[in-house]
Amino acid sequence: MRLGVNVPNFGPGTDPGILRQWALTVEGLGFDLLMVSDHVAITPDVAEQYPAPFYEPFTTLAWLAGVTSRIGLGTTVLIVPYRHPLLVARMAANLNDLSGGRLVLGVGVGWARQEFEALGVAHERRGRLTDDHLAVIRAAWADEGDYRSGGVPIWVGGGSDAALRRAVRFGEAWHPLRNTVPWLRERLPRLKAIAADQRRPVPAFAPRILLRLTGSPVTGPDRPAGEGTIEQVTGDLEELRLLGAETVVLDPFAGDPEETRRPEAAWEMLAAVAAARAGRNERR
Repeated sequence: MRLGVNVPNFGPGTDPGILRQWALTVEGLGFDLLMVSDHVAITPDVAEQYPAPFYEPFTTLAWLAGVTSRIGLGTTVLIVPYRHPLLVARMAANLNDLSGGRLVLGVGVGWARQEFEALGVAHERRGRLTDDHLAVIRAAWADEGDYRSGGVPIWVGGGSDAALRRAVRFGEAWHPLRNTVPWLRERLPRLKAIAADQRRPVPAFAPRILLRLTGSPVTGPDRPAGEGTIEQVTGDLEELRLLGAETVVLDPFAGDPEETRRPEAAWEMLAAVAAARAGRNERR
C-alpha cells in the first residue's frame, strides 16, 4: 500500500520556501505521493478554513515537479466546476507529461457557496457540472496526438451515492476525505453495488485521512482514522490495507491556520509514521 501526504498550500506560514521544504521532506521520508488542495477565490467561507495566501494547485505542482524527482504529485481535490474542462484537461495533461507521468487528478464538486458566486458558477448545479466536465476531460484526453495525457488517473472524492456513481463512471479510484474506519468499511459495499449496477469495474480505494498523533489513546466511536497514538494510526493503516486501500493520503493539517507557521510538528508526525512503516516492512 502506498502512502501520500496532503501538503498545506495555504495559510499565513506558507510561502515558496516552505512549500519547497515540504516537498523535499515528504520525498526524503519515502512517501509515494504529494498532494495539494484547491480554491480559487478566498471568499469568507473559504477563509474560515483555508486562509490566504492560497497557492493555485496546478501552478504549485508544476513548480514542485522540478524540485522533486520521484514522488507522485496530485490534487486532493480539484474543484471541477471552477474551470473550463478543456483548460483542466490541458493543464493536467501537460503537467503529467512534463513531470514524467507523476500526476494524480483528485476531483470533487466543491462546497463553498460564496466562492461559487464569486466565480459565476451555479452552486446548485455543481454535481451535474462536475459530471459534464469530467466527460469532456476524458474525451479530450483521448486525443493523444495533442493532449498526450499519458493516462492521468482520476480519483473522485465524496461519500454520497452521487459521488460513488461518479467514481464508478469516471474514476480510477474512490477518494473519500477524512472519515472513520467504520464509515469507510460500511460504504465500500455500496461502491461495489453501484459498480455492479452500472456493469463497470469497482474503482480502487484511496482514502485521505487525518494525521494527528497523541500521547495517549483516543477512544470513542467517532475517532477519525489517523488520530491517536502511533499504534492506533498504524493500526488504522493496516485496517485500510485489509479493506483494499491501494493508497492512503495522510493529512496533517488539523484546522488551525497557525499550524502552517510550524510545519516541523507535522514533519515529526510524518517521520514517526515513516519509521513505523519501515519497521513493519522489516518484520514481514
